[in-house]
Amino acid sequence: MNILNSIDEVRNQIKTWRKEGLSIGLVPTMGFLHEGHESLIRRAAKENDRVIVSIFVNPTQFGANEDLETYPRDMKNDESLCFSAGANLIFNPSPSSMYFDDACTTINVAGLTDGLCGAKRPVHFGGVCVVVSKLFNIVTPDKAYFGEKDAQQLAVIKRMVRDLNFDIEIVGCPIIRETDGLAKSSRNTYLSENGRKAALILNKSLNLSKEALKNGERKSSIFKDIIKEKINSEVLAKIDYIEVVDSLTLKPVTNIKASILVAIAIYIENTRLIDNFTYKA
Repeated sequence: MNILNSIDEVRNQIKTWRKEGLSIGLVPTMGFLHEGHESLIRRAAKENDRVIVSIFVNPTQFGANEDLETYPRDMKNDESLCFSAGANLIFNPSPSSMYFDDACTTINVAGLTDGLCGAKRPVHFGGVCVVVSKLFNIVTPDKAYFGEKDAQQLAVIKRMVRDLNFDIEIVGCPIIRETDGLAKSSRNTYLSENGRKAALILNKSLNLSKEALKNGERKSSIFKDIIKEKINSEVLAKIDYIEVVDSLTLKPVTNIKASILVAIAIYIENTRLIDNFTYKA
């Protein structure tokens, strides 16, 4: 398995694969890979002849006072996981090779980025869209794989691909969880032992709202109250947002009549964690 840092080297390798008639899957990541990323790579390897994993901590999607400098990194472990999961190439560029000093092009997926995480992280999705579009242009994959834990990101990328006519299939992959239910996340490593236990409140609160759905409840305000009450029972948890939105538009809904996304973000200690589930009415 190759590790390439140069855009030109990646493009040359892709040209060779294309001449051989091979299909290409892309798994964009920021590194510090875990089982969630592994599931994306394994699916990409199953569905494509060649798989590229990009490992790039993208500076443009971090706002002021966010964790760009402290974001966890472990290239040795990432290389091992990519190899065992079936990747053929790691693209690990530097920020200077990805961005010109005088770059002035932006991408704004209006509407879909107004709420949820976008409301609290105003520069985030603009940075995500630019770097993902650059990766698409460099790699020209047939399929690209993203986790459903970042549900808003997945919706934004799907809309960007549609609106800008990228000839790429976006594949959403299920959330991978620890045995106790906590969604896998690189930021879980920030948690203390007590914080790690407290973080289970995310999945527990979502499970309670799922039960309400099974029992016929259709008012979003009830779901939000159920989740809020459960999260507030954990002294280490602080609510960022609790939202019930349409799965496609990401606009808030009052009564559930179509597919919805129930999404939450909370702080445990100083670590911001997200979780969600989708319900198809």
